[in-house]
Amino acid sequence: MQLSLNWLRQWVEIKAGAPEIASALNLAGLEAEAAPLPVDGLDGVVVGRILSAERHPQADRLQVCRVDIGSGVPQQIVCGAANARVGLCAPVATVGCTLPGGVQIKAAQLRGVDSNGMLCSAKELNLSEKSEGLLELDAEAKPGTPIIEHLALRDELLILELTPNRGDCLSLNGLARELAALYDVPVTAPATVQAIEGTALRRGVEIENFADCTAYAGRVIENIDPAAVTPDWMREILRRSGIRSIHPVVDITNYVMLELGQPMHAFDLAKLGDGIRVRRARAGETLKLLSGDTVTLGTELLITSSECPVALAGVMGGADSGVSAATTSLFLESAAFSPAAVVGVARRHKLSSDAAYRYERGVDPALHERALARASQLILSICGGVAGPVTQAGQPSAAPSVTLSLARIRDLLGVAVTAAEVEGYLQRLGMTLDAQGEGLWRVTPPSWRFDLAIEQDLIEEVARLYGYARIPAKPYAASLVPPRTSEALRPAARMRDALAARGWQEIVTYSFVESKMQAALAPDVPGLPLDNPIAETMGVMRTTLWTGLIGTWLYNHQRQTKRVRLFELASTFAEEAGGIVETPRLSGLVFGSQEPEQWAAPARAADFYDLKGELELFAALFGGGTEPLRFEVAAHAALHPGRSATLWRGSQCLGVMGELHPQQVAVLDLPGAPLLFELDWNAFATAIVPVAGPVPEFPSSRRDLALVVPESTAAQQLVDIALSVQAPQLKSAKVFDVYRGQGLGEASKSVAFGLIFQDYSRTLTVEEIDTQVAEITAALAEKAGAVVRT
Repeated sequence: MQLSLNWLRQWVEIKAGAPEIASALNLAGLEAEAAPLPVDGLDGVVVGRILSAERHPQADRLQVCRVDIGSGVPQQIVCGAANARVGLCAPVATVGCTLPGGVQIKAAQLRGVDSNGMLCSAKELNLSEKSEGLLELDAEAKPGTPIIEHLALRDELLILELTPNRGDCLSLNGLARELAALYDVPVTAPATVQAIEGTALRRGVEIENFADCTAYAGRVIENIDPAAVTPDWMREILRRSGIRSIHPVVDITNYVMLELGQPMHAFDLAKLGDGIRVRRARAGETLKLLSGDTVTLGTELLITSSECPVALAGVMGGADSGVSAATTSLFLESAAFSPAAVVGVARRHKLSSDAAYRYERGVDPALHERALARASQLILSICGGVAGPVTQAGQPSAAPSVTLSLARIRDLLGVAVTAAEVEGYLQRLGMTLDAQGEGLWRVTPPSWRFDLAIEQDLIEEVARLYGYARIPAKPYAASLVPPRTSEALRPAARMRDALAARGWQEIVTYSFVESKMQAALAPDVPGLPLDNPIAETMGVMRTTLWTGLIGTWLYNHQRQTKRVRLFELASTFAEEAGGIVETPRLSGLVFGSQEPEQWAAPARAADFYDLKGELELFAALFGGGTEPLRFEVAAHAALHPGRSATLWRGSQCLGVMGELHPQQVAVLDLPGAPLLFELDWNAFATAIVPVAGPVPEFPSSRRDLALVVPESTAAQQLVDIALSVQAPQLKSAKVFDVYRGQGLGEASKSVAFGLIFQDYSRTLTVEEIDTQVAEITAALAEKAGAVVRT
């Protein structure tokens, strides 16, 4: 938001310049900067009045105008503007001046006719980015007055970037209140004169739900002048605030919004029905807005007349009921809409409006009547007409009071603020204080400070007016004891370091991804669509980290990086019955050769078992438990059948790994099939703290078994069976060979694994080992149909 400093000085008398005022606002917590209003190139531009306008003898689109520029001798100027006409007052660039952009004005001949000067448009004076025709000035403008003086262009701008909690400062009124409190000076607002009722015509008002709209007021104004124009002073105020002049009534509602902070809307009375009702939309209703967009409604808050939607409450009016050049009677509304009823509506429909910007942050619920009176006063003075009675429904909600303690202020600020100072600061901010005892108050914030809800909010206000710069820096007196971190906790940074040490590279990607890629990689989990994505390729929230990994891999692959090891530790998002669930995950992608380019071994592509080995190493370093890590064959919609598996520790599923399905490779037009994994980080964040055990003094013994089993039998199944046997000295069972070929049936394979036996107290006998091997062999034969290969 930006405001004219000249306008601000009409409300609050501050001698400081714009930079000093901006600095004071910044120190008080309101981000502000000062900027001069550019007037370069306007010296020599004066007000002119066209005395006559005749067609150019040699050109149909040019007119020869006699223009009074206050010199006593009318000047002849050739002009091609369509709106040049007798009696029009417009800026005239006199001979010898240089306009913005470097255009020099000289006496010239245009098709044989002398022209001494130039009638100017707003764009030519750098007062607008675009314009059609001459800049039309007030009919009462005095010829010869420098345009800088007539439009009061010697001004500075205050540009503010306010935090969402300070919506009360989104107006001249609010900013003046803030500065008056900071400088301890009074606010002098222009007097608002109540309109004299000249007609009994009215429209009834009804509010369906007072939680959506606490109060609504409106009045009819008849017989306005369709030929009325917005005065120069108001157009300049709007221009310096970044608002385009449209129509006198619309300009007045925008002016009151800037002045007081109350968004307003005017309906063409002839286009309304019998009454006004504020209600929620019914599913399927539509509304064509002033922007030209037609929106389909769900549960948005509406203004309706005869049950037909005429405005999207707090956002934008409807096109079919808006004022136009033919409007002679109107209904002027002013309402207190709840921020909760308006927030997100404009964004949902991809709209932008000054009204929504303010209502979303909160508008003073007690302001609507004052704003209605002010707008009525301006409309009657500028457009004429007669006003009807005010009709309204609802009433402003009372601001809750807050208990404030002087001792608490001193504790939090660390300075000895006095009770008189506290009372003075808060009263300057418009608060009411009721003493409850020595150093204790019951404080009622003003209606416009809806952000003050707890004691700490009030203490912050005291600090702002006391001055943050006056609060000395002091060492913290409390005794801080660092918390004890459990040894079982495995920080994410440690995992990142370990992966980097293994040659992996971390990436950080957006949580917003392309819907097509996500549908291919995670078809079973629907993505969360974004109402207003920052790009078409970022339309949904990610349900898997593979989208970012594959996108990063492709980007690097196209730049001749053929071997990649990428990982990302971030959150995915899914919608469940209880709402949106955010899950931290560790995901990785492998593509290219297993080893970096070298001479010691032939190059080979990384395969499923290389990735499996990496994950076994990660699991050993992180998330270690009493139960071993297991890999089970499992189908996944995005992974290659037979080359994918799920990871388990006991009954807990840790994640999934495998090679990308050829079908998905084709759908996504990838240069190859990468290896992928995705693990639940919560399963790795904690681990069993290792405990030192005794060093074995006696040797271990190993027995190797070669078992012929059906081709469909998983090696992990055989290991699980062997370990499930109650063999007291069996320490581990490891697969070391798989054979298929001569001597075996077509549907069979030979799996060889070693059994390690050991006792910490003695050397095992051959008989003990043979007995346990026999028990394991019998269990394998019974449960897996395994036959010892001879």
